[in-house]
Amino acid sequence: MYNNRDISWLEFNYRVLQEAACENVPLFDRIKFLSIFSSNLDEFFSVRYPVILAIANLKAKTQRKIENYIPENFPEKIQTQIENQLGEFEKILTQKILPLLEANDIILYYNRPLMKEHIPEAREKFLSNVLSFLQPVFLKGNMLKKFEPEANKIYMIITLKKHGDMEIQHAIIKVPSDNLKRFYTLSPVNGKNYVVFIDDIIRENSNYIFPGFEIVGVYSIKFNRNADLDFEEDYRGNIVEKIEKQLVDPAHGHPSRFLYESSMPRNVQLYVASTFGIYHDEIFADGRYHNLSDLSSFPHFGKKLTNKEWKPLYLSSLSEGGDIFNEIEKKDILLHFPYHSYNPILSFFNQAAIDPDVKEIYITLYRVAADSLIANALISAAKNGKKVTVFIELKARFDEANNIIWSKKMKKAGVKIIYNIPGIKVHTKIALVTKFNDGEMNSYSIVSTGNFNELTARFYTDHTLLTADKDINAELLSLFHFLEKREKPVSNIVISFKKLYVSQFNMVDNFRKLIDDEIKKVKKNEKGFIGIKMNNLEEPGMIDLLYKAARAGVTVYLLIRSICCLVPETKGCNANIQVRRLVDRYLEHTRLFIFGEGKDAQIIIGSADWMTRNLYHRIELCTPVADPNSRVELLDYFNLQWQDMNKTALLNSITEFPGTELMLHNGQQSIYNYLKERV
Repeated sequence: MYNNRDISWLEFNYRVLQEAACENVPLFDRIKFLSIFSSNLDEFFSVRYPVILAIANLKAKTQRKIENYIPENFPEKIQTQIENQLGEFEKILTQKILPLLEANDIILYYNRPLMKEHIPEAREKFLSNVLSFLQPVFLKGNMLKKFEPEANKIYMIITLKKHGDMEIQHAIIKVPSDNLKRFYTLSPVNGKNYVVFIDDIIRENSNYIFPGFEIVGVYSIKFNRNADLDFEEDYRGNIVEKIEKQLVDPAHGHPSRFLYESSMPRNVQLYVASTFGIYHDEIFADGRYHNLSDLSSFPHFGKKLTNKEWKPLYLSSLSEGGDIFNEIEKKDILLHFPYHSYNPILSFFNQAAIDPDVKEIYITLYRVAADSLIANALISAAKNGKKVTVFIELKARFDEANNIIWSKKMKKAGVKIIYNIPGIKVHTKIALVTKFNDGEMNSYSIVSTGNFNELTARFYTDHTLLTADKDINAELLSLFHFLEKREKPVSNIVISFKKLYVSQFNMVDNFRKLIDDEIKKVKKNEKGFIGIKMNNLEEPGMIDLLYKAARAGVTVYLLIRSICCLVPETKGCNANIQVRRLVDRYLEHTRLFIFGEGKDAQIIIGSADWMTRNLYHRIELCTPVADPNSRVELLDYFNLQWQDMNKTALLNSITEFPGTELMLHNGQQSIYNYLKERV
């Protein structure tokens, strides 16, 4: 009755890879999708693969207690799936992308020797730019005891021997691609531009690193390590303890994958694995080049081989740059990013920072941009004497550093910083401003499906509601006051949320009721409809309710970007459940819930996916949308994506990938055109 979450996620990443193979995607955008695929896989090995190995070591009886389906030979199935995908990756890159680059007069040295014209140039770059960053370590003795390879960095194992000596030695060096460029351009030859990996510059000149030695072989390797394994958010009860016992040194980031160049001799593979304590299930062969997420920085040489940019749209009511609070007072404002400009959100915080009538600002921050204009506005507001309260989640995976840096800056400026609640993440995306107008206090709020991050707002799709609704604002203020206590919700804490859906309080019960209401409609011979768009669908209880609705005759349309544990073809559901996955130029990130049809539909947006962690182990928030124009937009938005025949995959027993004909309906293009007509 359930798909396995990890296999489902890998199918999503394969769908990303398909965009790199799609001939209708511009060349440099295809390279970008190769980069995204590679980056996603690194995250999988850091976050999920250690848990997969731990689950596989549990007794079968214990495995059956875990909510999601665990197939037989689980690690082997995962490994086979990944190996097949990496093989596909290599074919796409070598048989499609590289020939197209060459057709556009760009040649990437990939598994090929440098031409004689470029050997002196590569040597010069090595000696003048690269060599000083290299710190070789021999794999023996005291130096090795102090050495620990970093996660997600490229290293080279160099096999060598002294001239005239038969003893083979091994050394390791880190490729300094985090300090230097990964790709270097070389002089054009016969009108063609040439690009070389820094890896190959080092290979070509490795003899300069070890004077007096003969280089026997040079092989690239890479380690992934356990990172922030929040499996306690995904599993319950004593299952957490049993998984934790199976994990190898989770506190110190044990290697979760050892990736080696496939040409590396077997004896060298085993020597390196033994040296760094790698287990059999953690060893993976790959090509010569690792960290191909770096393809995102591949040089373009001024060639316009990317999608034509869609100019961000401005609502007519906001385009003149007037007082945004007056506009919110008139009516709710719904923005759809990245189709709409993010400037109104920046204006909201900038105006709040300087408006003398604004007294308080509250906000939750989950992923803060490195150069955050919003954080700067909050600092200005505090310096201008306003009470600014910021709840910042320090355990936002892979963004901890930015969040810590900004929290210190804001605290220094007088912002009241509330750090994460022990044992629970705050994932909701909300903000509230209180302002005095003619002696009367008014509030203005933002409820979003995405982070307050102007960088990701350029390529993540999200809905953001700006409202002066008094009921919503009062309930938001109650939630902020609760968060200030930094306490986990317990049964004796009673906060009355009548409009808002808040996890830990009323969210699950409200969604259950909405599903039951659609079932009741069908029993009265009325049409029942559920349309849901989210990133991940994993929580078994909610999946069971969707099965129940489908069996009763409710039409269920699901747009799920990545993990989908629901099986559309489950017995009794017939064709009442359909699941589709959309991957295109923008990353689908919205959470949109529709129950019923037309003017009577219940339409809700918010931050929560239907995963165990989101519904039961985090603070999430969703809000019904009341404004008639906004409701129409959201219904049309969902329908335009559902009709996509160009970039949507239909999920069933055999995933059907999308068509490639340009004439087919494209959801993201249609949404942009639709919103452009409405501004």
